[in-house]
Amino acid sequence: MSRSVGYPLVAVTAWGLMFAVLGRALRHVDPFNLTAVRYGLGVLILVAILVAREGPAALRPDGRTVELLLLGVVGFAGFNLLTNLALERTQPQNAALVVALTPLLTVLVRWVRDRVRPRPVTLLLIGVTLAGVLLVVSKGRLAGFGAFGAGDLLMFGAVTGWAIYTHGGGRFPEFSPLRYATLTAVTGTATILLLTVLSDTVGWQHAPALGDVLAIWPEIGYVVVIGAVLAILAWNTGVRRLGAPNAALFMNLVPVVALALAAVQGYRPRPVELIGIALTAAAIVTANLLARAPVLASRTAS
Repeated sequence: MSRSVGYPLVAVTAWGLMFAVLGRALRHVDPFNLTAVRYGLGVLILVAILVAREGPAALRPDGRTVELLLLGVVGFAGFNLLTNLALERTQPQNAALVVALTPLLTVLVRWVRDRVRPRPVTLLLIGVTLAGVLLVVSKGRLAGFGAFGAGDLLMFGAVTGWAIYTHGGGRFPEFSPLRYATLTAVTGTATILLLTVLSDTVGWQHAPALGDVLAIWPEIGYVVVIGAVLAILAWNTGVRRLGAPNAALFMNLVPVVALALAAVQGYRPRPVELIGIALTAAAIVTANLLARAPVLASRTAS
């Protein structure tokens, strides 16, 4: 299997583990301020890496400020703020199921933006991965999800923003994945900080005390270094190498990784959950093989 697969795998593994980390952190710090701390620190690291590797000139948007701003707002500010707000209002398994809509939404975004109709096999693989995740998250009982409420709607908005951001990466072929991630993170973080200041000012959220921040310093370290730097860079690299539709399939592994973490902590998965994991993995492997087929054929012909 192509080594390119490793990049989205790193990203979704980090994000799958991060659901539990964010859940603990949100007991001490509200969603807006937690997101502001996470990306306020994370963007500094990204900028430092970009300048060190590509020079200060890489910080210039090259006439694409508006597009980078919009993608940063929906991808970084939208996804992360809405996700944290959703986790206060819905169960983690509901949020994980909504994340599984990412491949379908990414294909639909590409269809709308680029007029690229998805192949039937692509839609079939998306359906298989959704079925697999549904089995994992619901344990075979649809009633386990309960009513679709405000938190689930917030999570749907978050995932829609991430699908738009994922597709947008392919519109910057002249940018390295590092440069695209950094410039969109800068605009997204600026939006996050502005909204956080406004929410604290009007009393909707409250700036955390130093003790609250220190109480979750391991969680903050994880969501900054692993979730906001390593995973973002790995994800954008995977999108560049595999294409947005194929990379987006890996988002279905987020709830599977969360289940694996629970198993390590003592949870014993049911047979139906193992079947769901197998379906999801099989669909992703198939998608990767299909994506590689034209490349292998061209090499053979040459």
